Amino acid sequence: MHRYRALALVSVAELLAMGLWFGVSAVAPQIATEWHLDAATTAWLTLAVQLGFVAGTLLSATLNLPDVIRVRYLFAYCALLGAVANALLAWLATSVAAAIALRFLTGVFLAGVYPPGMKIIATWFKTGRGFALGVLIGALTLGKASPYLVNVIGSHNWRVNVGMLSILAVASALIVLAFVGEGPYALPNQPFDITQITRVFANRGVRLANFGYFGHMWELYAMWTWAPAMIRASVAASGDSPAFAETASFVMIGAGAIGCVAAGLVADRIGRPVVAAAAMAGSGACCLVIGLLYGKAPVALLLVATFWGATVVADSAQFSACVTEFGDPRYLGTALTLQTCIGFLITTVSIRMMPLLVARFGWEWAFAFLAPGPLLGILAMMRLRRVSNEAAAAAS
Repeated sequence: MHRYRALALVSVAELLAMGLWFGVSAVAPQIATEWHLDAATTAWLTLAVQLGFVAGTLLSATLNLPDVIRVRYLFAYCALLGAVANALLAWLATSVAAAIALRFLTGVFLAGVYPPGMKIIATWFKTGRGFALGVLIGALTLGKASPYLVNVIGSHNWRVNVGMLSILAVASALIVLAFVGEGPYALPNQPFDITQITRVFANRGVRLANFGYFGHMWELYAMWTWAPAMIRASVAASGDSPAFAETASFVMIGAGAIGCVAAGLVADRIGRPVVAAAAMAGSGACCLVIGLLYGKAPVALLLVATFWGATVVADSAQFSACVTEFGDPRYLGTALTLQTCIGFLITTVSIRMMPLLVARFGWEWAFAFLAPGPLLGILAMMRLRRVSNEAAAAAS
């Protein structure tokens, strides 16, 4: 198998599976109306996925699952189980408690899809890894945007739309099982080693990459979760079509796919820390500006939101690429999984914080509280750049 064929197949599989993440968040307004939920309770439909993902990645990292078993099987079986949990919600859930429990399980199983997907790609690419991971994270971003597109072209019944995403996740599992293998840089399955959890943070390069990632994650999922809600509210306030809000939400999140690929191409040439810092500078500026357009011209709002969507996730793959380059090659799956575990734990705070900030300061200023995340991430990337330069000088 050629490496670009493997990249295409894994990226398509990632896209199809990751629709499970925001499938319920995209129809949250309909669920809230049907079940008479307030904003704080509705937020738990997204928070539960984040918490489930944290629990799943913590278990996976502690047990070294992506390194001690065949990673393609882990990906495929977890995609199938996530599809089942999501389908049960679509078909059977009639209360918010059951929905939250099933969303938690969906998050647990997605922990076996996202980091293992990155490891599969790392086994195929040694040169051009930033680009390859950028393509993969771009596909993941489109997958998370896809529920909003399903809302535009799909049924008016939220259960049908959510159920459609389970079918796509099943197709994801079949693609990986039937057509994807590990690449020429794959190492044999490793023995269980619980000390890998602490060794990850003993490595300075990996540690700084993680710190940059944590600042990035403070912003990313709060933006992905709440910017569509802000756009809906803004469009309602300006009297424009609700369909515009759903389309704009898909365009905003989907623009991240372009940002990921472009950042990967540039990072392979000029360095990952520089590109990651530039992306965080752009997205951090949007945190401060986007609220000023609330209730105003929807086209201007869409333009800024699209730029935000492109920059907010453009750096994501580069943090992962840094981990694969600085970390122990025998336990890359564990290092990537631990990175995502802590990063997604951070997202639960910023996601839960947003409705409180909106109630206190309004949409005009709520997103400004996300800006410290990218600022701290930029500082970590500048330090990582010095570490990279020192390593390059020592090797020459």
